[in-house]
Amino acid sequence: MTATHAYDVTVAWTGNLGPGTSTYRSFSRDHEVLAEGKPPLAGSSDPAFRGDSARWNPEELLVASLAQCHMLWYLHLCATNGVVVTDYTDRAHGEMALDAGGGGQFTGVTLRPEVTVADASMLEKGHRLHAEVPALCFIARSVNFPVTHAPVLRVEKD
Repeated sequence: MTATHAYDVTVAWTGNLGPGTSTYRSFSRDHEVLAEGKPPLAGSSDPAFRGDSARWNPEELLVASLAQCHMLWYLHLCATNGVVVTDYTDRAHGEMALDAGGGGQFTGVTLRPEVTVADASMLEKGHRLHAEVPALCFIARSVNFPVTHAPVLRVEKD
């Protein structure tokens, strides 16, 4: 039997400015992403699609999900393989192409983790472990576009 996990979220539109969606410009794209026991996440559409740049958009959240999943699996693999990570930052980048009808899709995401390890003897294994993550990351395995990674590893200064 296969184990399953369920994830329940609520997306609540907060952008009715009075006339609802009577015209394309009559409403805000603002919304909240809600999950039990967690603070609301302020969402909107990308500013290119009349969204609020101060709020998270779905495209950013997708790229963030891929970066988070990679990081969490990488840290797990490091912990179980004797690589001590002392710092990790990923400046991930996603690209999306639009078609003539206004739809679009992601064409790729590049993860760029900058990892600090405790000792120089851990660098080689630390690099190799990044290559194992794509087979494990739930999010990367679920998308239909390439997710690549370009890690940089450093040794912690004494």
